[in-house]
Amino acid sequence: MNKNNRRILAILFTGVLMGALDISIVGPAIPSIEEALSVEPRVLGWIFSIYVLFNLAGVSLFAKLSDIYGRRSIYILSLGLFAAGSLIVSLSGSFEALLVGRAVQGFGASGIFPVASAVVGDIFPREKRGRVLGLIGAVFGLAFLVGPIIAGILLNYFKWHVLFLINIPVAIVLIWASFKYIPSKRIGSGGLFDWKGILSLGLMLASFTYGINQIEPENFFPSLLSVNVLPFLVLSVILLVTTVIVEARAPNPIIKLNYFRNKQIIIVGFTAITTGLVQSTFVFLPDFTVGVYDITSSEASFMLVPLVLATAIGSPVFGRLIDMLGSKIVIMIALVLTAAGFFLLTTQPIGKMLYYTSGILVGLGLSVLSGSSLRYIMLNETAATDRAVTQGMLTIFISIGQLTGASLIGAVISNARGTAGYQDVFLGQGILLVAAFGTAFLLKNRKRERAASANSG
Repeated sequence: MNKNNRRILAILFTGVLMGALDISIVGPAIPSIEEALSVEPRVLGWIFSIYVLFNLAGVSLFAKLSDIYGRRSIYILSLGLFAAGSLIVSLSGSFEALLVGRAVQGFGASGIFPVASAVVGDIFPREKRGRVLGLIGAVFGLAFLVGPIIAGILLNYFKWHVLFLINIPVAIVLIWASFKYIPSKRIGSGGLFDWKGILSLGLMLASFTYGINQIEPENFFPSLLSVNVLPFLVLSVILLVTTVIVEARAPNPIIKLNYFRNKQIIIVGFTAITTGLVQSTFVFLPDFTVGVYDITSSEASFMLVPLVLATAIGSPVFGRLIDMLGSKIVIMIALVLTAAGFFLLTTQPIGKMLYYTSGILVGLGLSVLSGSSLRYIMLNETAATDRAVTQGMLTIFISIGQLTGASLIGAVISNARGTAGYQDVFLGQGILLVAAFGTAFLLKNRKRERAASANSG
């Protein structure tokens, strides 16, 4: 790897780290925000949800723009918006202003990760992409590990605003470095921009996100039929059909429907949604450990450290294995590890060592599923001019899994007594991962994967 490529990776990794940290540092700040802005507890969830909503809405837009106008300008635009959102949040004197800032942050962050993944495909040969994408996955693992710790330290000395204000100088440095080092070469051609597709897709994702976040886990089925949920879910289905029709007719579509005739991409999409469903379980794990081991919430959070460390360590290791063995074998290993981890959690009684072992297995598995493997396949199966768009599609699949999983898991847990609901969740996740393992048999072997990679560039 030459010196310039190392600089580019440092810029990309820092941008991804900044975006990931801004998710993980919010949790410790919520009590301070609630007190400072006099926020009702029932609406605090929107600090997360509005970020996710606008992040989903912007993914395809920024990805397509980067495919048409080049990575550098769109990466810089995304960083600028993220910094602007951080400034709005840090200066907010009301909850409404804070939500506006979080929305701008989410919209800006939506361009950072898919563009970073696409740049990897642009500047690295196919035999090195797996390990580099694995390192990006490790950055995510590092962010979720150190984020709460950094937040805890800063909140001991400063007010909660500092958690967001610190993004601004980092973003300024990244913007300057991006101007200097990231290539400005255009990947695709201009032509008519698919604004109808962007609008219909954005509205579809926004409707789905809003509806799914209004479901009350403790009152799942009645709330599912309420005016705050059902109309928005129905609207998201209608808009999905509308998006398909619009994209089929668009001369330069934001999503090329012919990609969904590719068996590899369909399998990747299913695996990505499964990954999102599995990731949503982590929101509830601290509560599970509090109930099982009779410990404090703080101690329960620290019990996740082996899982997060396994994810951070596994990402670069498995990334290299993908380059050596191909994605099929590595994905199948990851699915077996993750399923085994969840099946261990169904053991009764579950000792702490068994819990830690389960966390390590799940962490190692997710280091593959949420890191390099799926993005590696997407890079191989799509043209260079569509790299960012297809990376954005992958982000959308994972996010849909996360949103759906959070609501379904919350409903199962709320309607069960004690830890029985968690046991059902863990068993269900294990079965789902076994199903994904079955579909992984249909992925291309190493020889066919090399051929596809050579054709895509």
